[in-house]
Amino acid sequence: MLLRKIAWFWKNGLAAISFVLMLSLSGCSDTSLEDTVSETVIDVQDVSEEEQENEEEIINSCIELYEKAAEENKLADLETICSIVNCFGENGYPAVDSRNQVNMTEAEQVLEFCEKVDAQEEAEITILEVGYLGGFVKYDLHTKDGNVDVVRSYYGYESGEIQKEVTGRYQAEYWNYTEEGYLMFSGVWFSEELYVLTLSGTEEHTALRVQPLDETYRELSRKYLLPISFERNNMFIVDWSEEDFGDLNFYDMYDILYPKVNGQYVPYVADDNLSVSAVYRIPKEEFESVILKYFKIDSETLQSKTIYYSENSTYEYKPRGFEEVEYPEYPYSEVIGFTENSDGTITLIANVVFPHSGNSKVYAHEIVVRPLEDGGVQYVSNRIIPSEDNGEETWHTPRLTAAEWEELYGGE
Repeated sequence: MLLRKIAWFWKNGLAAISFVLMLSLSGCSDTSLEDTVSETVIDVQDVSEEEQENEEEIINSCIELYEKAAEENKLADLETICSIVNCFGENGYPAVDSRNQVNMTEAEQVLEFCEKVDAQEEAEITILEVGYLGGFVKYDLHTKDGNVDVVRSYYGYESGEIQKEVTGRYQAEYWNYTEEGYLMFSGVWFSEELYVLTLSGTEEHTALRVQPLDETYRELSRKYLLPISFERNNMFIVDWSEEDFGDLNFYDMYDILYPKVNGQYVPYVADDNLSVSAVYRIPKEEFESVILKYFKIDSETLQSKTIYYSENSTYEYKPRGFEEVEYPEYPYSEVIGFTENSDGTITLIANVVFPHSGNSKVYAHEIVVRPLEDGGVQYVSNRIIPSEDNGEETWHTPRLTAAEWEELYGGE
């Protein structure tokens, strides 16, 4: 349970952690923790008999599925998640998974609730979000006069039991049902357990796909797009092709693809001393074996896009340092259409969904992939589809340029 709580808190409590770090660095410690908690934390301990019955009904409806999945060590399997989501639906609850890979059950209830919000009528609804760490979140939403109050409760499974672990409440500061069929809302909520650890509330950014999506689209996303993702790379945020790789950063691609090729993390790590930048020389065969598995590119072109030393046939490699870290909130690409081309490639059209910004279409992009006979894939091109509504890629931090690196580390 401790590991799950840590994982959950890492995902949901980053803003709070940042607040604590800033507080510590600034030396702000005049107010006692006890006084602050008593002033700020909203009491969520009082549970009505009706709420308790509702909680027991939800737990009892799915406990056998959790028990079976735990016995088979399949709590995180998509098949398990799907069965739990559908079980909640069969019991009358709107439910979806936390990665939006399963169509929401009882979606019409959510649409009706959103209409009530827009009409400033009074209504309430419970939505369940099944996670991949052996638990689920229950959102109890109540609307009146156009405002939406949220009670968020996390239930974790362990040793044959499902128990409520964290509860907090807030009024949604942002609420939107988008054209792409997402319900997105956010706010800052407080719970005594987390407040004692962080001295702060926790930012909540929720994105629930309400409208169904073709399963073929989801499979294409899982197979070709989600394994690359948007973390520490620019593959899906710049235009490039096999004819012109443009600004595609092959060092970032090496970081992402190395574990897929070699079954372990990149061994060339940053220096323990943050004021020093580690610099490695990777043998030509080792570096190219990773890149060439996923891109149709010749050695000469790859060398022109990197720093290559012909005298000893090595590629220079600098791991990302402190200045190149990113805030760990990322969007994901969601395929909404595709075309199978005569040359064996597939053109995917995808929207970029960014829950942290409450945007279900930061922009759309067109990705061409080449499936290989051995089950692998080569990435052929990426193109951002132009639109006046395209947002910025605020999550991305590029690697240092040669000039920036020299200014920071050249004297070391």
